Amino acid sequence: MVTRAMTQLYDDVLRPSGLRVTQFSILATIARMGEANLRQLTDTLALDQTTLTRSLNLLERAGVTERVPHPDGRIKAMRLTSKGRRALEVARPLWAQAQEKVLRELGTNAWADAQRRLAHLLYVAVKRRGSNRGRRRGQPSSAPRKRSLVAR
Repeated sequence: MVTRAMTQLYDDVLRPSGLRVTQFSILATIARMGEANLRQLTDTLALDQTTLTRSLNLLERAGVTERVPHPDGRIKAMRLTSKGRRALEVARPLWAQAQEKVLRELGTNAWADAQRRLAHLLYVAVKRRGSNRGRRRGQPSSAPRKRSLVAR
């Protein structure tokens, strides 16, 4: 519930920019990195690859990001277009307004405490996700992997 409420607050404030808070986060991350591939964005934003790919495709269709050629053709790297940089310029002060509102209501000490707690939760979630890689869905971590009947 809290996540949805906070997302809605930021989305409402960002509405004049045409961006949602998730899109703003992706664009801001790409801008900070100059260009970024899918793995970098997945790791930095702690988003699953499917959600991120869907968002990147929408941003590319909107003309705010573009693919960057990479020597390894399997890697999808993205960068902001001039339209994307303009959208981010419009959105940044709006995001700052939302952030100021949250800080005013919550207070800086409570905000810092919330940030520390959320960072720890993120660490736990990412660590857990990393330990589950390579395991089939629904298989508990302590269960031995079953061998496939089909040769690989």
